[in-house]
Amino acid sequence: MDILGATLRVCVDDLEAAVPFYERLAGGTALRFERGGVRVAAVGCFLLMSGPPAELEVLRKVAATIAVSDVEEARKVLGEMGAQIVAGPVPTPVGRNLIAMHPDGAIYEYADRTT
Repeated sequence: MDILGATLRVCVDDLEAAVPFYERLAGGTALRFERGGVRVAAVGCFLLMSGPPAELEVLRKVAATIAVSDVEEARKVLGEMGAQIVAGPVPTPVGRNLIAMHPDGAIYEYADRTT
């Protein structure tokens, strides 16, 4: 499994107010989408999320998003290493993802991109 990088997950009250700061900080333009009632803006290494408190409570439990070359391969390797696959793999606007709980209890999202 190739780990390509990580994205920091940031829950914000006001996505529109937060995006300009992170765009300037990261030096890029946010890619925006909505998923499950949560509005998302991806900019640089930051994934900003805003939405209903109940949804954000669940999202806050995921420590980070880890970019991998292939989510299916990640699922296999993680399973062999004793991680529990909590959700997925499922399609996303840019690829696929899964949520895994590591043996130490830490929860991460693993995501790939399709071209």
